[in-house]
Amino acid sequence: MSFKIKGHPHRVSLVKNHDGLECDACDQSYGDAYSCGECKFTVHKKCTFLFEVVPEIFEHPSHVGHCLKLLTTGAPDHTVPKCHLCGKNTKRLLYHCRDCKLNVDIDCIIDPMCAQADLNMPWHHHPLFMGNFATNMTCDVCYDNHVDGYICLCCRLFVGWVCAALVIDSPEITHPCHTKHPLKLLTEGAPTYTDPKCHLCGEDTGKFIYHCDICKFNLDLVCAKTKTPPVALSNLKVHEHTLNLMPRLISFVCDACGTKGDRAPYVCHQCDFMVHKKCAHLPRVINVNHHDHRVSFKYPLGLGEWRCGVCFEEIDWSCGAYSCSLCPQYAIHSLCATRKDVWNGKELDGVPEEVEDIEPFKRNDDNTITHFAHEHNLMSLSKDGEESSLCGACVLPIGSYTFYKCSKSNCSFILHEKCANISKKKRHFLSSEPLILCFESIIDDDFLCRACYQMFCEGFFYSSKGVNFDLICSSITMPFIHGSHDHHLLYVKQEEGNKKTCHNCDNERAKVLLGCIKCNYFLDFRCATMPLTIMLPRYDDHPLTLCYGEEKASGKYWCDICERETNPETWFYTCNDCGVTLHTFCVLGDIRNAKAGGSFRHHGELELLPNNRSTRPLCNNCHSRCPGSFIMKSYDGGEVYCSCYCVSSQLGYTYKGADTCPPWAIYELELIVVIHVNYLSTYILHYLTARK
Repeated sequence: MSFKIKGHPHRVSLVKNHDGLECDACDQSYGDAYSCGECKFTVHKKCTFLFEVVPEIFEHPSHVGHCLKLLTTGAPDHTVPKCHLCGKNTKRLLYHCRDCKLNVDIDCIIDPMCAQADLNMPWHHHPLFMGNFATNMTCDVCYDNHVDGYICLCCRLFVGWVCAALVIDSPEITHPCHTKHPLKLLTEGAPTYTDPKCHLCGEDTGKFIYHCDICKFNLDLVCAKTKTPPVALSNLKVHEHTLNLMPRLISFVCDACGTKGDRAPYVCHQCDFMVHKKCAHLPRVINVNHHDHRVSFKYPLGLGEWRCGVCFEEIDWSCGAYSCSLCPQYAIHSLCATRKDVWNGKELDGVPEEVEDIEPFKRNDDNTITHFAHEHNLMSLSKDGEESSLCGACVLPIGSYTFYKCSKSNCSFILHEKCANISKKKRHFLSSEPLILCFESIIDDDFLCRACYQMFCEGFFYSSKGVNFDLICSSITMPFIHGSHDHHLLYVKQEEGNKKTCHNCDNERAKVLLGCIKCNYFLDFRCATMPLTIMLPRYDDHPLTLCYGEEKASGKYWCDICERETNPETWFYTCNDCGVTLHTFCVLGDIRNAKAGGSFRHHGELELLPNNRSTRPLCNNCHSRCPGSFIMKSYDGGEVYCSCYCVSSQLGYTYKGADTCPPWAIYELELIVVIHVNYLSTYILHYLTARK
């Protein structure tokens, strides 16, 4: 993320660095800094107040009568790059008098100004200025922006009026977590001889802390004033006795979660039980989205070889964990079970468990059922004649599988037997709330799977609070085994500042992925769920097999559908008998569950039509012949499009995420963006932003 600071011509970025950072304004250490990549300019975040508060000085004690102006580019060429007061070499940030060709460094400017400060406060050892500074300043107490407050130019310290009155009202306190000695307020951070973090919560203390120099004890303002930890905890879910706070630095292994701690545990001396503060409040009974039954906290877990049902790492049986009473071998780490993406935050201890009807149909007799998704009875059949019919749930051909068909002769509704048994409600790692099976979109415009970010047109899908997932993504179980990698893959959520990229398509915009953390190998859901084999009778009579790329390919590969070059190092489909190669986009398109005659909303009402004419139509956007099995036609104007990408482009929409398009269009459009040749056009709806 880049910022614009007043007085500097370029945008700068924030650099997190507490030690060894050379500032172009001072010789001190004030923590984080702004850095400019273009001119290599670095300035402490605390020193930037000079840009705002004192960009010009008209009556400085060292130079009366002329204006001293702040420069950020160093001493002008026509002057000696030294401070004319102290003789030291000047830095990039200095004050300059154009009339006298005088250079003054920051320290020589600040020191006389500090002497003019006349406000003494009990909580700081330097005199302060007080007033309205006409610009937002970051308070060193609450870290919010204020314009009114106190400032110390020597220490680069700013405190808003509210914090000065309410938070740091006393320079010395007696705290219940440290009753032996009073704690004194320090305004320049923790002393170097102590741990710089709060001894209770472990957070960075910043400039303002309460300190005991006898015990070397540090307390941040949050723990001292607003969220003081209780000295004892009773009526807990994880232990039957009262736990007492041990407010000191001590290394221990938490008995509740099995991870290490280094300060302020809660202990039961009677049982030799020791836990983190956060683990003391763990729930007793919960539901998790990785398991169908409730799980309960148990300490100790008990002798055995246990593996976590979420991260699949080993569990220390001597510590606490969550286990299932109905599945004796199932257990989860305490921290994994209570993650926000695993647990919905509801404590179920004492809440009776409801028996829900999750069966999708009721059996009338040996041959007929009544399915919740259809108004008529369905008959169980296995005879030939329906191989090419499409299942109403997965929108795939019935083939040779056993199926259920509507008993009415004028109704063509049909389901695979396996699809008819799909549960009406289930728990899945994609949502902390249960997923509900649906067959009509809850939100008319949202035909988008929030895992793979592909549009889906027909069939069943799962939904939770308006967030939809197609059947393929919601059928994935953990651990996930994929042929492209030797190890199992786990569910991974993207984190800000640590973006992970899909190994196949280089997509870094996916919010969720499947990955192997140890190998740094990740797949987005679109790539992970590509079918291993597929039939495409229009182009080949044999099954097409997904190939995971060839590192040492000889010669060029060409797609037999769009007749463009194929990158052999990325995934493609091939026929083992004929040797043809096909782009994954050309084979799969960018709509799931496509069905001739189907319709959906995507910037307007669109109809899906089979692309089976002798002459393929021209796409209104990319002006190429539509190569896919389906085309999209607008109900309003009759325009024809070959993909959702082309629909978006034609209507003036663009992606916030990766810039992609069908491989056959890259030679027809003058695109300014870099295009991954076989990257399936995802992010159709969620990441679109209107230009108009």
